[in-house]
Amino acid sequence: MILAIASGKGGTGKTTISLAIAYFLNKRKKSLSIFDCDVEEPNVNLFLNSDIKVTETVYIPVPTVNEEKCNGCGKCEDICKFNAVVLVKGKPLIFPDICHSCGGCKLVCPTGAMNEEVKEIGKLEEGYFENIRYIGGTLKIGEAISPPLINSVKKHIIENEINIIDAPPGTTCPVVESIKGCDYLVLVTEPTPFGLHDLKLSVGMARELELNFGVVINKSDIGDSKVAEYCNAEKIDILAEIPNSLELARGYASGNFMNVFLDNFSDKVERIISKTGIGV
Repeated sequence: MILAIASGKGGTGKTTISLAIAYFLNKRKKSLSIFDCDVEEPNVNLFLNSDIKVTETVYIPVPTVNEEKCNGCGKCEDICKFNAVVLVKGKPLIFPDICHSCGGCKLVCPTGAMNEEVKEIGKLEEGYFENIRYIGGTLKIGEAISPPLINSVKKHIIENEINIIDAPPGTTCPVVESIKGCDYLVLVTEPTPFGLHDLKLSVGMARELELNFGVVINKSDIGDSKVAEYCNAEKIDILAEIPNSLELARGYASGNFMNVFLDNFSDKVERIISKTGIGV
């Protein structure tokens, strides 16, 4: 099973919930994998502290131009929807930082003037902590496009096993790439106006992708009841409500929140696992 954890905004506790589920299942001797797809700011292994066994560099193809073969027809510019290829004085000018590596320009070039070279976009690492296998990616500084690296991380998913995906915040392309194909999506939010606004965006995304999903309201006692009212009105399952905890905040700051979380909120984690079916 693939369980994805996402949130419309940052700071709601997405990684907290991801790791709490993984740690809970680990304590019950369940083998599982956790994937840090927030490749721009990966932090899962800061808390998991797994023993890294494998690292590899991830590359993507980007186009180059053989100007001697180019006839200036402009078909490469026409097919590129991201403006990564622009015709200047009858010759293609390539912007590799916004290229999505679709290969369309090479495919439509009638003279074979478009070629490809590889470009490094980041690193991938694999490690182990007890029964937990960790896979994470780190986007190279200055790179603008993360979905290819996220896709490389997800290629390590093992079918018929437990897979937990810690997605980036928001509702943009990196999030969609992270959560697509999951069996269940957990949306973590907080009971504030910002939390409600971004939760609505996340719900729209989940419904557009036709995913099964539910909501975890974190720090449930710091705001108002509008998030719960919205979920009830929209018939969205509230998987758990987790109150604000100074002890947990201290544990998080020290990098040792998982034991604190399970000592105080193991019933909440067990409810999430039961509702999503990941531990079955």
